[in-house]
Amino acid sequence: MADLDPENQNRRLLIQQQHREKHFTGGEIVRDIIIGVSDGLTVPFALAAGLSGANASSSIVLTAGIAEVAAGAISMGLGGYLAAKSEADQYKKELRREEEEIVLVPDTEAAEVGEILAQYGIEAHEYGPVVNALRKNPQAWLDFMMRFELGLERPEPKRAIQSALTIAISYILGGLVPLIPYMFFSNASEAVLASVALTLLALLVFGYAKGCFTGNKPVTSAVQTALIGAIASAAAFGMAKAVQP
Repeated sequence: MADLDPENQNRRLLIQQQHREKHFTGGEIVRDIIIGVSDGLTVPFALAAGLSGANASSSIVLTAGIAEVAAGAISMGLGGYLAAKSEADQYKKELRREEEEIVLVPDTEAAEVGEILAQYGIEAHEYGPVVNALRKNPQAWLDFMMRFELGLERPEPKRAIQSALTIAISYILGGLVPLIPYMFFSNASEAVLASVALTLLALLVFGYAKGCFTGNKPVTSAVQTALIGAIASAAAFGMAKAVQP
């Protein structure tokens, strides 16, 4: 038989090894890092370029840049906290509503389970036992409705704090990159050139890493990320030059 052929067996083993899925479960953390670093690299970079275009000294650019990084980190972190807190509150609200419906209108909720399973091509005689099993397990039934009817996942208890800290720290790390040259060059015109080179390199590396994590083409992601940063800084520099007396 073909199944007993050594060559087929080796091919089957190879396919099974390749089919083993490695799921990445840190999506929310990666999203927060991307938000923090991308804004941290771009906003202080544009600010530093704009001030340099207005002939500000390196010390002034550095002072303003650090102040912006501190304010931006607090603002971004607070935004991440409020967003995660809102998601958690929304989940709790919907959870209470589903709990009440399972108790007060169980037949209606059971019918909704059937409708959900039918969307996957499961016949009534096939999903009937599943519906009955869920009705005997209220907690599993509740989890099923939250996930498949409402599309809501139970949030992590400390998600809001984690999101705030991750975004804020990422913003600080990203925001300090374009300011580093201003620590070593007293002449802002020299510092801005070094800042551009350093920040664009950081944007390329960050964009490449982002592409690897998000499943996009790393090279394309790197170019797009660097291009956005370059456009932002060029616009700020040009506006500063335009309004300069």
